[in-house]
Amino acid sequence: MADVERVVIIGSGPAGHTAAIYTARANLAPIMFEGFSAGGIPGGQLMTTTEVENYPGFPDGIQGPELMETFRKQSLRFDTRIFTEDVTKVDLNTKPFTVVSSERTVKASALIISTGATAKRLNLPGEQRLWNKGMSACAVCDGALPIFRNKALVVVGGGDSACEESTFLTKFASKVYLVHRRDQLRASKIMQERVFKNPKIEVIWNTVVEDVLGNDVVSAVRLKDVKTNATRDLPCGGLFYAIGFTPNTDLFKGQLQMDGLGYLITKPDSTLTSVPGVFACGDVQDKKYRQAVTAAGSGCMAALDCERWLLDRGLSD
Repeated sequence: MADVERVVIIGSGPAGHTAAIYTARANLAPIMFEGFSAGGIPGGQLMTTTEVENYPGFPDGIQGPELMETFRKQSLRFDTRIFTEDVTKVDLNTKPFTVVSSERTVKASALIISTGATAKRLNLPGEQRLWNKGMSACAVCDGALPIFRNKALVVVGGGDSACEESTFLTKFASKVYLVHRRDQLRASKIMQERVFKNPKIEVIWNTVVEDVLGNDVVSAVRLKDVKTNATRDLPCGGLFYAIGFTPNTDLFKGQLQMDGLGYLITKPDSTLTSVPGVFACGDVQDKKYRQAVTAAGSGCMAALDCERWLLDRGLSD
């Protein structure tokens, strides 16, 4: 039989690299498949983020790609073997587990999954040009940046996240427009009440965003009334998507327990999934916080859980 690796990490980002650093320092010699194109580019959502001001240790802020490069260098410093390859298949039904990429097949005693989640986008005509230039999918991450302060901002969505992000943005914006395609919100009553009571928030009903406008930065959005088909341009300084995320879990369907949205379910107070020896961390199992620092924290948890699991079975040496 081919050599069995003790730990294989699928996915990178803050969760995956923190898991790599911890398992490597525990002499578990981890392999990481950081990805190539599946679920976004290697390094996760921070690779498409400009200024990161809320990650501890960087008082002046840091660019998202630069932060991820520091994570990667630290993983390599402790001899993590990193392959820039997409995993195309896993077999979790037999042990050791089998992980197949475009270039190799690996056997593993334990598996840490940190494949993340991808923010849903509207794919507007101007989106690719203006992303990170006044456009974001995370108000909590980016809303406090100088580019958005004292500006009119637009949030798209109708659920709890849209209401929460609209409310959050009122701390910095001059006004927040919440654009929703229906005539009532899907959010919980308490979240709706917060929106309706906030004088800075105006809900625009029965409306969709058709395009985002601007030269170097967002200057307006083009709105369309779904009942009349009338369009108009609404001046604003930023556009935030709050239309949900898609967890990158297609690889594990039918093998690991997931919730109705496709997020991996972990046992209470642990990162253990429904299959012993398989651990999940970061946004692939976290649909609530979705922050770089919480992802890194859960990567640490997964590594510690994994190390103890291997030790208990005599597989750590």
